[in-house]
Amino acid sequence: MSEVNNKKHIAVVGAGIIGINCAVELQSRGYQVTLIDKGAIGEGCSKANAGHFATEQVFPLAEASILLQLPKMLINPLGPLTLSPKYFPKALPWFVKFMANMFQSKRNKNIDALKSINKHAIGYYKTLLEAAEAEYLLVEKGSLLVYEKTPLSIIKKQQQAYLKQGVKVKLLDQGQTLLLEPNLHKNIQYSLYFTEVAHTVNPLKLSQKLTEYGQSLGCKFKNFDVKTINHQSSQVELSDGDKCLTFDHIVIATGAWSETLLKQLNYKLPLEAERGYSLDLPEHTKNQLNRPVASAERRFIITPMADGLRLAGTVEFAGLKQKANMKRATMLHKNAQYILDKVPELSKNRDQGWLGFRPSLPDSLPVICSAPNHPNISLALGHQHLGLTLGAITGKLIGQIISNEKEIIDITPFCISRFN
Repeated sequence: MSEVNNKKHIAVVGAGIIGINCAVELQSRGYQVTLIDKGAIGEGCSKANAGHFATEQVFPLAEASILLQLPKMLINPLGPLTLSPKYFPKALPWFVKFMANMFQSKRNKNIDALKSINKHAIGYYKTLLEAAEAEYLLVEKGSLLVYEKTPLSIIKKQQQAYLKQGVKVKLLDQGQTLLLEPNLHKNIQYSLYFTEVAHTVNPLKLSQKLTEYGQSLGCKFKNFDVKTINHQSSQVELSDGDKCLTFDHIVIATGAWSETLLKQLNYKLPLEAERGYSLDLPEHTKNQLNRPVASAERRFIITPMADGLRLAGTVEFAGLKQKANMKRATMLHKNAQYILDKVPELSKNRDQGWLGFRPSLPDSLPVICSAPNHPNISLALGHQHLGLTLGAITGKLIGQIISNEKEIIDITPFCISRFN
């Protein structure tokens, strides 16, 4: 590394999985890095997510078929989606932009962009976790997408759509599915077996181990609530309303809380917080599951964790401030009874529900770029359902951007200029 690089002090604002990966990559390149967050490391959306490295998810969420399914999803008490009536007016502009991304020409471009970044996701994690002596936190056993009532013709069509995009997937009948996962319910008729995806048995531990590795390289962590950003020609000043911190460069990786900060810099960011709930079930019997199992019809996922099973996947549009509705978490237990043969009971003695805020943009693509009008500010945010998946590759790209290297993929689709 050059002497200039070694002297440059960089702040990464946001200690979720994206910010942590950016901090580790930059510190490994010889920069002096301070990771900043108002809370503890990995305690936001990175704490209790589904733990799925979902590289098969190359299709943006904006799909025309959702419009037909929407009414049924909203009225179903066990459904995967809910929308707060009083929040709807605020969310409406985002939904308009979301629907605009359903046009096939836009959708095809977004698919290509997701494919380009997803294909590097697990490879970069494996290298990083090996360096951090945490390889055990990445389990490569694939995942299943299971079907209860969907006609075989439609399942085959979906399989062909994945294969067309280069995603490796096998179609299994009931017998083949139960051989892989004996604890699945007899409701399951077919499954798609994604053979090259992975999961982690502890997302929070993953964040903590990567942070420890970054700290062993010299990265520092500071609790600081960044409320304002004052950009100057050669430095950036961060303020919490009382104290100020000054850096040569900053990376904004603040997830669902990014819109306010970017507005200060005169950037538009059509970001919506998808409130995602999860539910942890203690494992009373051995070998409940070997890999993540997602329900195609019920739109949720069950992942084997170190301490049991994690159920996740519901979406609630109600903003950042409304109180958590833990019925959204406990209903996952009811759904699981249609997917698993034996389901661990809910414990009455501990809080098993959790709420996290997914930072979602209407085109399902993250923002990974140098801020167009601020050369000493970089952006790494808006990763929607793929924050865990894209952590390591995002860190690598931010390192290349700041070091003025050629990026390993074309980052044009991920630039914030698409909204400005």
